[in-house]
Amino acid sequence: MHQDPSAPPPSQRPLWAMLFALTTAFALSQAFRTVASLMAAPLQADFHLSAQALGLFAGVFHFAFGAMQLFMGIGIDLQGVRRTVLTAFPLAIAGSALSALATTYPMLVAGQALIGIGCAPAFLSCTVFIARHLPADRFAAISGLTLGLGGVGMLLTGTPLAWLIQASSWRMGFWLLGGLAVLAWGLVYALVHEPAPALAAAPALRQRETPGQALGKFGALFLLPHTLGIVLLACVCYASFISLRGLWLGPLLMQRHGFSLVQSGHVALAMSLTSLVGPPLFGRLDPGPRHRRRWIVGFTGLLAALFAAFALLPEPRMAIGLAIAIGLLSGYMVLQYADVRGAYPPELTGRAMAVFTMAMFLGVAAMQWLTGVIASRAPAYGIEPYTAVLAGIAALLAAGALAFTVLPGPPRRQNP
Repeated sequence: MHQDPSAPPPSQRPLWAMLFALTTAFALSQAFRTVASLMAAPLQADFHLSAQALGLFAGVFHFAFGAMQLFMGIGIDLQGVRRTVLTAFPLAIAGSALSALATTYPMLVAGQALIGIGCAPAFLSCTVFIARHLPADRFAAISGLTLGLGGVGMLLTGTPLAWLIQASSWRMGFWLLGGLAVLAWGLVYALVHEPAPALAAAPALRQRETPGQALGKFGALFLLPHTLGIVLLACVCYASFISLRGLWLGPLLMQRHGFSLVQSGHVALAMSLTSLVGPPLFGRLDPGPRHRRRWIVGFTGLLAALFAAFALLPEPRMAIGLAIAIGLLSGYMVLQYADVRGAYPPELTGRAMAVFTMAMFLGVAAMQWLTGVIASRAPAYGIEPYTAVLAGIAALLAAGALAFTVLPGPPRRQNP
């Protein structure tokens, strides 16, 4: 990792200002990953998309995002947070422009892939920055605060974006997000310069690693017996929230309950607002390493129960209440980041976070694609599509919790 020689002294760049700048990029990635929920209906009309094609459109962002996590982790280790974000994020801006100009479905999908690659270091950079430069005993609380602030990006894809799309078109939504992404890139450029002591503390050997050697070291994580359970649960928890909020909530409310686009945006906004409260709340309630994993399993089971209730109770007010409850409960996922941080030695923190984030977003891509397939095929079996989608998500959450419980856990020596 190298510090920009033109940068002002680190003492002039407070850590919180740097974290705020990184969080703005994360907030834009949150907005980009949830646009499909409000754009689903106009995109289906313009491009004649099936439910399966819509699921693929929404999933491409997350597949590209997740597939790049290992490489972004290497980039952060070798080049630092600042240079990695500044190099990657312009692809999100380009992808937003391509999506806004798309005249065919493949162009739309290509735009989503570019956005996913560009946003790939957005939250990883935040978690690594927190782990390296801020107090270890406040990792869960600070990560929760960052998740909450980053979730502001989802507010854009609630009522505000619904109004914009209804007044103009879905293309204006992409232009707006692309413009905001330019501003976020500028903040990172202006404010983020990693503290010199942390850079000096990095082993000299790591600075001389080639990308191939760095990639090979990720294999050490997969040889540890507790990695599998962590990865399997990571694949379903965040995926359940984003699959609902980022893809199916809008179509469900409009087609099952007859809501308008703006009314659906109101519900999405309410769900997003509660999802901002959850991470800081659960970060402060973190019980520590002794009980944290039991809490994670219990809350995952509760989340599965909420999705099952959503599938079986189609009354509109119940749907709104359950969506808001799921938004709030999703905040417990900050405990998973704390669990990952404590499950691996400090020298593997950046790469462990990269693997965990990769699993999360490949899980989102897989779940959005799979639920698209489920929604397309459910009518052939006499099942309402959204009932099948929500029940499928509940089953995947239950399976993830079971795997996390029965597979080996990390050593007892993990830190808070």
